[in-house]
Amino acid sequence: MHDTSDKLDSNPSHNPCPSEPHQHYKIFKPHGSLSQFVPETRKSKPLLGELAHFPAGIMAIGRLDHDSEGLLLLTTDGMVSHRVRSKKVEKEYYVQIDGDIDAEAITRLRQGVEIGIKGEKYLTLPCKVNKLEGEPELPGNGRKARDPRHGSLSWISITISEGKNRQIRKMTAAAGFPTMRLVRVRIGNIMLDNMQPGDVIELSKITSIL
Repeated sequence: MHDTSDKLDSNPSHNPCPSEPHQHYKIFKPHGSLSQFVPETRKSKPLLGELAHFPAGIMAIGRLDHDSEGLLLLTTDGMVSHRVRSKKVEKEYYVQIDGDIDAEAITRLRQGVEIGIKGEKYLTLPCKVNKLEGEPELPGNGRKARDPRHGSLSWISITISEGKNRQIRKMTAAAGFPTMRLVRVRIGNIMLDNMQPGDVIELSKITSIL
């Protein structure tokens, strides 16, 4: 699965009826669920279709891997999906990392780090990275928090405009600070806001973020 895949969900729920107007949604993908409507394996993990009754032809715009959570957009319009997945639209994440990150590591992340993509070395594009003061206000995800006695944790925000396989996790690991929790909070100007895991909100349009 992916953190921020450029890959369109290959399993839309049904074929859309061309005479019907397109519909768009934002959801809070819960930790442990898959960013798809049809299972690709026999593993029993929750699917997007279990969150609500969606229209025919609905598809996820990109993906979050099953260990990641937060904002995910759905649409019945393939052209909108293609535009949102382009490198012109920013995606912002709150990332809890193992250790107290320093200025040097933040600079490395901003400038680009080398990660592995499909067995090849890849240098990530420059991006926005900032250390957060304290823990952001996010709902719990059902996982037990690590005892502080086992090591310090810190939070950063990372804003990228590309989306490689498990990119955020690979970036923080390359900088020496493995990801402990990953929450997408913004796509373009669409925010996660105060949504809770599993929430579904219909949007009047998505094109305003392009």
